[in-house]
Amino acid sequence: MSSLWTETVSIPGRERLQGDRNAEVAVIGGGMAGILTARLLAESGIDVVVLEAAEIGSGQTKNTTAKITSQHGLIYDKLAEQFGMEAAGQYASANEKAICEYRRIIDDYKIACHFTKSSAYLYTEEAAEGQAEKLTRKGEMAETLMREAETARALGILAEFTVETELPFPVAGAVRFQEQAHFHPLEFLKKIAEGLTIYEHTPALSVEEGRIRTERGTVTAEQVVFATHYPFINMPGYYFMRMYQERSYVLALDTGNLAGSLPFLPEGMYYGVDTEGLSLRSADGLLLLGGENHRTGENREGGRYRRLGRRARELWPGCEERFRWSAQDCMTLDGIPYIGKFSTKIPNWYVATGFQKWGMTGAMAAAMIIRDAIVGKENPDGKVFAPERFTPSASAKNFISGGLHTIRDLSREVFALPRAMTEELPCGHGGVVEYEGKKAGVYKEENGKLHVVSVRCPHLGCQLEWNPDEKSWDCPCHGSRFDYTGKRIDNPAQEGIK
Repeated sequence: MSSLWTETVSIPGRERLQGDRNAEVAVIGGGMAGILTARLLAESGIDVVVLEAAEIGSGQTKNTTAKITSQHGLIYDKLAEQFGMEAAGQYASANEKAICEYRRIIDDYKIACHFTKSSAYLYTEEAAEGQAEKLTRKGEMAETLMREAETARALGILAEFTVETELPFPVAGAVRFQEQAHFHPLEFLKKIAEGLTIYEHTPALSVEEGRIRTERGTVTAEQVVFATHYPFINMPGYYFMRMYQERSYVLALDTGNLAGSLPFLPEGMYYGVDTEGLSLRSADGLLLLGGENHRTGENREGGRYRRLGRRARELWPGCEERFRWSAQDCMTLDGIPYIGKFSTKIPNWYVATGFQKWGMTGAMAAAMIIRDAIVGKENPDGKVFAPERFTPSASAKNFISGGLHTIRDLSREVFALPRAMTEELPCGHGGVVEYEGKKAGVYKEENGKLHVVSVRCPHLGCQLEWNPDEKSWDCPCHGSRFDYTGKRIDNPAQEGIK
């Protein structure tokens, strides 16, 4: 399933690394964060090399909804309460500067990437009359949005509470952030990658100090930046204990087939804060409708696209699906990305990860913070993102929850029985079944052909779970994913499954 972005732009391929070479900085990962970091370093006169395991932009960047916004859900009032106004102000400032830096780069390099100024809205839907419990929650959420708008304004963001939106359903309230934007991420990435030294199909196998080993050679650098979405190095840093991953789903809809009406193409960008809230924005004459979030590895029943499509038809009868795709996001314990020193034990390593669901703005903020650190310039917004931060009050609940998830899923691989026999598995379905007397992951094609794989994740050994919406094996512990043949799709795993 391809995204709108991959279907409308082609990025020229790059050669593999052959042999050994040196550089001042090596960036591992050729997504938006990695390429932006390399571009800003190159602008500063730094000799930089990028190593990409597949093709640039082929990971999470191609699956984004491409909103460039400092509005990241209900974040600012929470930050102010838990960390204080100074830290909340650093978060706000870094993301507002990121929006401005996108504008600067697009102007300087004359990039045609459908960059469009737009307001960003958080909204809560109006409950149906007569449902007292929902009406109470409606009032509570509207008050929460009011506080969010007030805090954002106090931090210097152009924000306001409103009940007026373009949405085709009533809302109890919304927060509007002005001077935000959206764009075509791969058109932008294609242009800023020009002139950079990038090696594709060159996965980093190991890193020792400044020496990166690949299949066909090494890169030795004074500084190393890990921009791989989820760090594949477990220690030091212990990021596998400090993050989990979530999936979400997107439909690109043609809403212009409604009898007697114009297509619904909102000027604003919308993000619902309710449990089943939707994400909406327009792109290339289509409506991007997103939602159905879940923790990676917890979608055994499937039906995410089906439910999203049903909601779309309720709102826009007669709409037609043009594209569908899904995204994966790293979620940190306290809701703030990890940007800066990878670990105090290795001072020449840097990391950019945990962007939650706001990878485009987070990628630019990370590139600016890491660029400044490498060139020796103090960044006034960097402290709040420091990976070595210790935030027990904000992280405790998620740390305990994540630990229980990991314990459950590790023990499941050892103790849980297969759920069925291979013969009981319907054609076109997959699952954890008994195969030749052993537990295995099996996908049965429509013609009955079997694809049999281990259900043990090669990262840290958790039991994989079948995702019927993507026909993939997903790790519920740390988010590694594999296709039904065992080929790796998403890290932190570095290899496929047997």
